[in-house]
Amino acid sequence: MSSTTTSTEHEKGLARLAQRTAGWTEKWFPDAYVFALAGVVIVAAAAMLNGASPVTVAQTFGDGFWDLAPFTLQMAMVVLTGYVVATSPPVARIIERIALYPTTPRGSVAFVALLSCVVSMVNWGLSLVFSGLLARAIARRSDLRADYRALGAAAYLGLGAVWALGLSSSAAQLQATPESLPPELLEITGVLDFGATILTWQSLLMAAVLIALSVAVAWASAPQGEAIRTAEDMDVDLSDRVEPLPPRARPGEWLEYSRILPVLVGLLTLGWVVNQFVTLPFLSVISSLNGYLMVFLILGLVLHGTPRGFLNAVTKAVPTTAGVLVQFPLYAAMAAILTQATGRGGVTVSEHLADLFTRIGDGGAFAVVIAIYTALLGLLVPSGGGKWLVEAPYVMQSATDVGMNLGWTVQIYNAAEALPNLVNPFFMLPLLAVLGLRARDLVGFTFLQFLFHLPVVLLLLWALGMTFEFEPPVMP
Repeated sequence: MSSTTTSTEHEKGLARLAQRTAGWTEKWFPDAYVFALAGVVIVAAAAMLNGASPVTVAQTFGDGFWDLAPFTLQMAMVVLTGYVVATSPPVARIIERIALYPTTPRGSVAFVALLSCVVSMVNWGLSLVFSGLLARAIARRSDLRADYRALGAAAYLGLGAVWALGLSSSAAQLQATPESLPPELLEITGVLDFGATILTWQSLLMAAVLIALSVAVAWASAPQGEAIRTAEDMDVDLSDRVEPLPPRARPGEWLEYSRILPVLVGLLTLGWVVNQFVTLPFLSVISSLNGYLMVFLILGLVLHGTPRGFLNAVTKAVPTTAGVLVQFPLYAAMAAILTQATGRGGVTVSEHLADLFTRIGDGGAFAVVIAIYTALLGLLVPSGGGKWLVEAPYVMQSATDVGMNLGWTVQIYNAAEALPNLVNPFFMLPLLAVLGLRARDLVGFTFLQFLFHLPVVLLLLWALGMTFEFEPPVMP
């Protein structure tokens, strides 16, 4: 038997194993919201075992439940604005044009992987929808027979590789926005703008390496020849017909169908952006989560052209935000119990965890320990970055104790947070709706990516972490 044949059979075996694992999790794992509920119960039990009274735990739970309501809305808007921009007519036309660039089946898969990762550095919600529509556009080409499963998996790589290292990283955005930081976390970390997190040369280098790795694995693992399964083979309907707007029914609706108001509001927003860059430091401007979301929201309005077209897109986008809206208050409650429910000796569970990570992560192993812990927790609680609200107080305290740079600690979390997405299909759901596929169709390919990403991420986090010096927190 030739080495080529052996290698091919090995790859198929890995894909089969991943698909069986995905099938098992789809059958036996409950919804991610159930995991969040279970997390609250576990954290409450841990606080009581630590000596906190049931009354204290219950009071802390209720008091902290809405502590992060503004941040919850902000993260929901990341998803909504990404969807609205990706489905606008100008972006849809761009997708159709760039879908003509690839010339080979493998090249088309690598192309989708590259764009998925690059776009996710701007907005992970946009990446999911944009890449899914690109995969469909390539699959519609009659002159190119590409594997639709591999195209779909490539479209997911932005969320499974580098999204948390980009501008829509919820952890980096939270740390750069003092009004969104819980008081107990602000006392530990101060404010960390993007210059301390996602825009360090170490973070940008890591993102570049992971993008290159993702594209290479996507290219190498794409099926060829008779192994290719097209969208037609999988009975997927690729007719992306955009429903036209209904005609105006009354004179009062004319502004809903007019481009006047979107253009004027767009010009007003542009003036605000220009003034921000003229009057404020560059890093402060691009680190502003509220400004970032406002620009994306108005961009979606302008790209859709009319208020009616924009509102129709928003209506379709709202269901994709459900997970964020109902899970994040539970993360806030967990964080409050961990950091505020004092037990024996006036010590909280968060303080015990900080001491544990300080002891086992001392001597240069801190980055690897925190990364493995974050990745394992992410397998059970997919959060889109929301777990940072729970982990940050004790992780950042232990980082301070061992002298690890706080900005890089955020990036340790960010890089590790993306890894579980390659295995857990929770965040595939919006993409699967676009593709018309099931999670098990993609996980065989994404699991293969996980096998390559895990050791590379751990190595980079450890090696690049050694290039930092500890800097004291900067208070607002």
